[in-house]
Amino acid sequence: MIKFNTFWVRFLGIVGAIGGLVLFAGDLLFYFDPINNDLKLNMSQSSDLRLILSAITALFATWFYMLGAAHIYYAFQKSSRTVRNIVVMSFLAIFTAYGVVHGAYVAIATSARIASEHNLDIAATTELASKINHILRYFIYPIFALLAYFFITEVWKRKTRYPRWMILFFPALPFMFHGLLKANLSGMYWIIFAGGFFNLIIVLFFIASTIALWNLHEADNKS
Repeated sequence: MIKFNTFWVRFLGIVGAIGGLVLFAGDLLFYFDPINNDLKLNMSQSSDLRLILSAITALFATWFYMLGAAHIYYAFQKSSRTVRNIVVMSFLAIFTAYGVVHGAYVAIATSARIASEHNLDIAATTELASKINHILRYFIYPIFALLAYFFITEVWKRKTRYPRWMILFFPALPFMFHGLLKANLSGMYWIIFAGGFFNLIIVLFFIASTIALWNLHEADNKS
């Protein structure tokens, strides 16, 4: 069993949140424009530096996310080994997929750039890259459903170190507000949340998790 102390519990939770912020910044590097809400058009006009830096964020964010998974492992140490392994491996699979899907956006962005430079139709030029990106996402959904079942049931039954209110910050619940936010936001705020939302809900999860476990290791040692 991995040995944790208070510093590492806090540090790993914060690192997980930083991973989400790094990938969120990578999203904005791809397509942020305070005026235009057309994501592919914005990507077609992004500089080489922005596209390169955005691609690099996928690598570092994935590393940070995987370190953050150790924080989740600590939270589920009271669960059975089988459940703990399912939860941690599911998070690792999803975190890895986050990086891969973001990296796949490079193909969309570069295709959009080529279309813009050669006066081609952007939608047609990026169609295959976009299709591949969507297919990659389909592999995540069943893993996410499996994770949601075990995470919510274990936390609700108090078989983890999390309080029950952590269920509210499990990414599946904030995800339900994605469509509502997109429908009610416009301009710069829409472009920020339209793509970056999925990383922001991971940031929210790790912040809530770090707060929930902030002094728990010290309490365990005293008990």
